[in-house]
Amino acid sequence: MKTQTTTSHLYLPQAAVGYAHALYELSIPKEAIQKTREIFAEVPQLYDVFVNPTIREAEKMKVIDQVFPEEIKNFLKVACRYQRIDLLYDIFTAYDRYCDEQNQILNAVLTCVEPPSEVQLKEMQAFLCKKYGVRRANIEIREDLGLLGGFILHARSDEYDWSLKGRLKRLEQKLTWR
Repeated sequence: MKTQTTTSHLYLPQAAVGYAHALYELSIPKEAIQKTREIFAEVPQLYDVFVNPTIREAEKMKVIDQVFPEEIKNFLKVACRYQRIDLLYDIFTAYDRYCDEQNQILNAVLTCVEPPSEVQLKEMQAFLCKKYGVRRANIEIREDLGLLGGFILHARSDEYDWSLKGRLKRLEQKLTWR
């Protein structure tokens, strides 16, 4: 059973998406982007410095020059100058999605009671590749005992609900609509 769904975890601010596309178009090496992510993860106070309006822009620029890889400094300075560093984590998420899109990689989420076999997983990946015209499908597996059985597969804005819980809910709706 396929239904359309929009979930909030898929939403990213449009400004973050725009910055992510710019980051991609700048052809900044992935290593520099990864290093920047690691720096923010290791020193989360840096994020607080950049979003703090009481710290002068000149001071923030000095920190960027001293701490970050050369290839990404200008991007960070522009984001800082236009007060968009607060979107940095969303920018990185949107960048990852855009890279996957450019490389024809689909990311999906499989929610199930128990993980599928290797054969089942490969069949789901093949289905997704064919359905969405992509070269590769990555499937993140999440466990949810509340489904009672079966699975729910989310890909882009589509939901394929073959869970026992979903089937019981649809049956209940049919019976109450009569």
